[in-house]
Formats: sequence, structure tokens, C-alpha cells
Amino acid sequence: MKVSLIQMNSISDKPANLAMARRLIEDAVAADAPDWILLPECFDYLGGTREGKRAAAETLPGGPAYSLLQELARTHRVFIHAGSLLERIPEDERLHNTTVVFDREGGEVARYRKIHMFDITAPDGTEYKESAAFKRGDAVVTYACEGVTVGCAICYDLRFPALFQALADKGATMIALPAAFTMQTGKDHWEVLCRARAIETETYFCAAAQTGSFTQNNETRQTYGHSLVADPWGHVVARASDGVGTVAARIDPARVEKVRAMIPVAKHRVPLPG
Repeated sequence: MKVSLIQMNSISDKPANLAMARRLIEDAVAADAPDWILLPECFDYLGGTREGKRAAAETLPGGPAYSLLQELARTHRVFIHAGSLLERIPEDERLHNTTVVFDREGGEVARYRKIHMFDITAPDGTEYKESAAFKRGDAVVTYACEGVTVGCAICYDLRFPALFQALADKGATMIALPAAFTMQTGKDHWEVLCRARAIETETYFCAAAQTGSFTQNNETRQTYGHSLVADPWGHVVARASDGVGTVAARIDPARVEKVRAMIPVAKHRVPLPG
């Protein structure tokens, strides 16, 4: 299976972001003819104000971002793992940070809502309080993609290995992680964590990231980029350059089987004492 990762610089301008997503998906299709495409976290709207986020959010199924990717999946006969987009919640001021996946016919085959909320103070003192605007999801989600079982996670989920073990336990042989990692944490932790999750689960790990700057509440913030694909041995087999663009790799299910036969960690795992 051939995969393409889309690296974007989304901002608080939804029409501009959707136009960028369309262009990059069509570029990837023309250049690499992928079977599966992954977008980054909040590809539809990043930054802005809480009111702006709520105005940009969509009631699923439907809405401009949802409909665009459904159309592109159907037109180009490709699976699209739609990074994450902003989803309205009835009778709640908060939103869900939601992945939606479309098959080659444009049918929705999976929906995952981000579980772990990014409530931290970065090394430079910048505070992030994702739980103020977003409600956590409550389901571990996988889906079938033509012989590959794909596990779903989003950005900060990366730091919680139990989620990835749960995905592997549900049969995942590839994991998709759309992200908008901060520059401060990304430069030290991004690749290390992506490779660690690939090694632990013995899966292909596909991580599509936001790159560049965006503005949130009149404050400029930087995202790290460096979208990558790691194989089940933890080797980085594809990596995006700096800036907006695409990167492609091939996923070989036989490689997963070979690594799991060499080091069968799933079989060796035992309940811990105490």
C-alpha cells in the first residue's frame, strides 16, 4: 500500500485551509498515486479565538471540510484519513477534535475523537488549555483499509503508550497520528516518541504534522512539522522537508509480520505484579 502524508500550515482562515488541503491532496495524487492519504491535526482551522473555532466547526456528517474530503476521496479513488477537524457537540460549548476517514467511494468508514487533552505549560511559559475548548473522546478506534488495519490517534495522544497498545490489541498494523506539535516540544520529543510507538507496537507509524506559524488570541505560535513514516523496526523511512508539502512511502504488511516474528512482544507481555 502506498501512503502520502500532507504537511500543512493551517491558520484561522477556513476557506484558505480547505483550498490548501485540496491543492496538496491533488499534488500527492498526481505525484505519487497513493492508496491512502493522511492530513494533519486541525487541518480545517487552527488558532484564532474560541468563538472563531466554534463558528468554523461542523456538525457531522456534513459541512465544507467533510464534504470536500468526501468528494476528493471519491473523485481520486483514494482513502483519505482526514487528519482532524472541528466537530460541534449539540448543547455543549466545547467541540470535539475529530478524525473522519473516507474510503475510495467517499463513504465514511471511521470516526475518532481525540482522547487526551493538551493542558500544559511549555518550556517558554506558553500555556495550552485544550480541555477548555474541547471535550475528550471515549473510544479506541481502528478500521480496515484493504488488508491493513489502521489505528487512530491525534497529537498529544502520542505521549500515552497504553492507547497504542490498545490499538495493537485491536489488530492495528499501521497507526495514523495527525498532529500540530509545538516547536518547543517537537524539536526534542517528536521523532523519539513516533519511533518509540512504532517499536513498541511493531506497526508502521504515519505522522502528518502542521508546520510554521499561526495566531491564537493575538499570540503567534510555532508548529514543528517534520511529518514522517516509521517502520515496525523504528526506522524512519520517509520524512517531510521543512514547509508545506507532501511525503510518500510504501507500507509492506509482510514487514510487520517479520518484525513480530523476530521479537513477539505481544505474546511475551504478562500482567504486572501488584
